[in-house]
Amino acid sequence: MTREEQFMPNGIPRKIRCYDLDDGKTFDRYTVVFTGNYKNREGCDYLGMSENPYHPQGFGQHGWNASPIDYPRYSHLGKKIRFQDLPEDCQTLVITNYKDIWNIE
Repeated sequence: MTREEQFMPNGIPRKIRCYDLDDGKTFDRYTVVFTGNYKNREGCDYLGMSENPYHPQGFGQHGWNASPIDYPRYSHLGKKIRFQDLPEDCQTLVITNYKDIWNIE
């Protein structure tokens, strides 16, 4: 099994949690939390995005917090969604970051 198959079965990142804040009422609608011990440190990286993070007027920003931002509660991030429910551009941005984090070619 390749590293990509291990961390991305069927092209879907395994070590993330995805959230939809409010079904499109706000600009920073989506949050993706990267999970796992990928940097040998405490805390978590996350990505906040609009529906079109690559658009000149879109939003796609990285962040880090000393503890997971979605546990023990995640209601402030909205409802949990599947990776496949993210818009295509959001999926692309997540995969790009995910591959970099986990050193996948």
